[in-house]
Parts: sequence; structure tokens; C-alpha cells
Amino acid sequence: MTKAETLEAIEKAKAAHISQMDKMKAAFRGTTIENPTSVSKMHCTFGKWLYGENNDFIKTILGAHFYEQLDHEHEAWHAEYSKIHALLFEAKKEGFFAKVFSSKKPDTLAIDKAKTYYVEMEMITKQLLTTLDKSIRRIGAMDPSKFS
Repeated sequence: MTKAETLEAIEKAKAAHISQMDKMKAAFRGTTIENPTSVSKMHCTFGKWLYGENNDFIKTILGAHFYEQLDHEHEAWHAEYSKIHALLFEAKKEGFFAKVFSSKKPDTLAIDKAKTYYVEMEMITKQLLTTLDKSIRRIGAMDPSKFS
């Protein structure tokens, strides 16, 4: 990856996490989310970049400290997200009458519970975005010759 590609990938990671937070807010308002984010940290847009084929390069460029911090914060984000995903997006097992007479939208109690998890996710997202910004500054200061 070139320096520009690396910086672009980090900017996309930031945008993806901001977008996911917006998706959850929309779900709280009752909007149907067609393609919710993957619960797995490995399968979201950012995870594919962080843990994918360029993993060794990313570890080297970011350094162990930033890489471990991003990994930890990203994992924490997905841990909280999985709780929200279970409440808002996973189909509940229901009896025949519940299936016939209920809507696909989560109930008020589930939404309220998801909102409490969302507060924690906001803090984790803020930390993750701060670490990504620090990574951008670090990479921005590097000589382009360190990149392929």
C-alpha cells in the first residue's frame, strides 16, 4: 500500500464507524436497516482492512502500540454492537400467532435497552476515532519511502 492508500483506508474506516452509529440511531427511530453491520470484527469494512491481507504491513506502519490499541478498541466496539444487533436486528423465535400479528420492528423495551448499550458505544467510538486520527497524523509524518 502506498502512503495515500493507507491514509485513505483509515479515513474510510472512520467514515464506516460513523455510518454504523448513524444506522443504529435510524433503527432507534424505527427505520428498517436492510444490511446491518457484521457482528464479527473481522468482516466489517474496517476489520477487513485491519486484519486482512495487508495485516503485517499495517502492524509495521502503525507500530505495535497503535495497532494493539486499534484492535482493542475495535473489538470493544463490536462487543457492544453485538448486544445491540441481537436486540434490533436478529429475528426472535415466536409462536404462530406472534408471527402473524406482530411487526418486524423491535419492541420499545428492546429499543430502550439497545440505547443504553449505544451510550457505551459512543464512548468507544470516540476513543476509536481519536486513535485513528493519531494514526493518520503518525502516517502523515512518515516518509513515503516506507510504503510500497
